[in-house]
Amino acid sequence: MDEGLKRRNRLQLVALFGIAGLTLAGASALFYGARSGGVWGTVNHGEFVQPALTLAELQLEDSEGQVLSTGETWWLWVVARESCDSGCADAVLQLRQLHVLLAKDAARVQRGLVTQQGSPAPGVLAEFPKLRHLQGNLEALKTGVYVVDPIGNLVFWYPLADAGKPVLEDLKRLLKLSQIG
Repeated sequence: MDEGLKRRNRLQLVALFGIAGLTLAGASALFYGARSGGVWGTVNHGEFVQPALTLAELQLEDSEGQVLSTGETWWLWVVARESCDSGCADAVLQLRQLHVLLAKDAARVQRGLVTQQGSPAPGVLAEFPKLRHLQGNLEALKTGVYVVDPIGNLVFWYPLADAGKPVLEDLKRLLKLSQIG
């Protein structure tokens, strides 16, 4: 075989391995560089509930004293520590409007107001008859809006001020992708 042909074949082989190596190195650099930059790979607006909590751990009771258990619906909760102030009432109103905007998926979602055990039912309940009042020990929960899946896992948390569009967008995505509830 001609020496020039051998050299050209070797250069082609080295070039192929070089291209593969550069591609792998570039992809690795992008992966690790993006991963160390903070939240990575999520499109949700709410914060994931960390550490993970379930309904069984919270032991919430409804107005009849029944412990809330998992069902076949998603939940939107407004959690208020003592009483439902103006920020809480605004969040409850936004969740009702959000519930209407869900249209055909509205039957898959229930709304609840969660308050500390023993606190009286706030006046907000009179304005929103389909809002369920839940009570329990709220040590593990922050004040805000929660999305709870049908299995009973608390999925997302939002501050009361973000109870509108961010919750709607995340909930629509969850309902679209969900095989449960």
